[in-house]
Amino acid sequence: MARINILVVVFSFVFLSLLLPVSAQFDGFFQQMFGAGEQQQQPQDSPSTPEWYRQNYEAARCSKYLCPGTLACVHFPHHCPCAFEKHEEKVELGEGIAICASKGGFKEGETLRKVELARKGYL
Repeated sequence: MARINILVVVFSFVFLSLLLPVSAQFDGFFQQMFGAGEQQQQPQDSPSTPEWYRQNYEAARCSKYLCPGTLACVHFPHHCPCAFEKHEEKVELGEGIAICASKGGFKEGETLRKVELARKGYL
């Protein structure tokens, strides 16, 4: 009788030791398939309609000039900052008009030079 008890204990130990790694391996699979466990929500993309922009534009408070590209509040339109100052350079075209253009190279003033060439029709 003691021999049978030892065999049952050994068999149970072997069976459980084989079953645990399989259970651990498929645990995530079963949770995902059957909806158990914690659900993580993915962040949603910004809407692709102009409504989001219009709502933020209308909600912005500015007593001077509200820049349409950055929603910055400045005294004059040509004082508007570029949205991506690390990658863009502001070029004033005259008469209070300014544009933001991608940085044109490694030299200082390269963007201004390229804009002037484009204005003259060389680019």
